[in-house]
Amino acid sequence: MKKTLLDLLVCPSCLPHENKLVGRIQREEEGDMVEGVLECRRCGRSYPVREGIAFLDPRGEVAPPTESKYETPAVVSSYLWSHYGDLLGDGEASDAYGQWASLLSGTDGPAIDLGSAVGRFSFEMTTKSHFVVGIDNSVSFVRSARELMVRRRKGISLREEGNLSREETLVLRDDWRSDNVEFIVGDALALPFPSHTFSRLASLNLIDKVPLPLKHLQELNRVAPNEGVELLLSDPFSWSTDVARPEDWLGGTQKGPFAGRGLDNVKALLGGKDGWIRPAWTPGGEGHIWWKIRTHANHFELIRSCYVKAAR
Repeated sequence: MKKTLLDLLVCPSCLPHENKLVGRIQREEEGDMVEGVLECRRCGRSYPVREGIAFLDPRGEVAPPTESKYETPAVVSSYLWSHYGDLLGDGEASDAYGQWASLLSGTDGPAIDLGSAVGRFSFEMTTKSHFVVGIDNSVSFVRSARELMVRRRKGISLREEGNLSREETLVLRDDWRSDNVEFIVGDALALPFPSHTFSRLASLNLIDKVPLPLKHLQELNRVAPNEGVELLLSDPFSWSTDVARPEDWLGGTQKGPFAGRGLDNVKALLGGKDGWIRPAWTPGGEGHIWWKIRTHANHFELIRSCYVKAAR
């Protein structure tokens, strides 16, 4: 973990109180905190930093790989292809992340990529912001993103059919910087950052993957300044009872406060509906981007991710 990130961190367990975390470094390399502990002197919680990864999920250690599909090698490989397949020259890959990145302007302030997975959008934003934080609750995703950050390349095993696979090497684009990006393990519902921190925010394909979607919006809003800020939220709105109760969905129901379609409800909430989000955001455009994920050489999923851009 880059030591410069220490200045931004607060204890996620203490929220809404924003108590600073103090770093106790046990080993560092070239300005990075490789091993150590992040401590809250108010509540007594401590968060480990291991192999350069800061574990800032207030729920504690993540689920073992057998309990989360996002920790398995097959899913990590699928996401690496989804994020970086175009860098491999694969004609089946989409350019979704480049399209999303084009929707946000540059800024002198920091940016945050929530649900950063294996890091593509965070790297895209390094050309537009002086510092970018990618946050995800999958250790395997964050480990892959940090490997790319540190080494600028990563081997990937792509499943072809059955037990057949092929080996490829991802190499980052030269214009994507490694010195102004960091990836951490955390919870999108309890962001370990003070209010009004990030002037560019992105939530891509995440809001239907959290148990409390409204809380996710409120956390995004909390860490955004009251002016000079842009937000990009994109999602297929594939609501599922495996993730959240239907009464907590922000769409996909016929009755209740969020009946109707998710994109319409998100726009209304950002616009100030019922005072859930304050101050209100001004819509800046909407549409959809086709995003693709690969299971094996003969199996792909094509996903329509609907976006709204907002500013204030």
